[in-house]
This record gives sequence, structure tokens and C-alpha cells, in this order.
Amino acid sequence: MQTFYVMLSIGLIFGALGALAAYLITYKEWEHHYPTPEIPRRLALETAIFAFALFVGIALLVGIFIK
Repeated sequence: MQTFYVMLSIGLIFGALGALAAYLITYKEWEHHYPTPEIPRRLALETAIFAFALFVGIALLVGIFIK
């Protein structure tokens, strides 16, 4: 069970870093295509949430299967 918590904390740390990077990259890419910043912010936030969930989910799966 301790491995699960270690992997959860690793997933949270790298998930936050991945979400931040995904937000910044996506926002900078989409801001050139829209005249107002609202749509690129929403798209970047959706991408960041997906990246965070993906990192945490993969870390949890690894934590479950590694003993």
C-alpha cells in the first residue's frame, strides 16, 4: 500500500507540472488563431485538466501493479 501512496504523490507532482506545461503551450499556440483570449484559455484549461488526469491515472495504475 505504501507504493500506491508514493506513486500517487509522484503522479500529483508530475501531473501538476505536466498540466502547467500543457496549459502554457496550448494557450500560446491557440492565441494566434482567435481574436479574443477567452476561447484559447478554455481550450488550454481543458488540455491541462486532461494532462493532469492522465499523469495521475498512469501513476495510480503503476502504483497498483507494482508491489
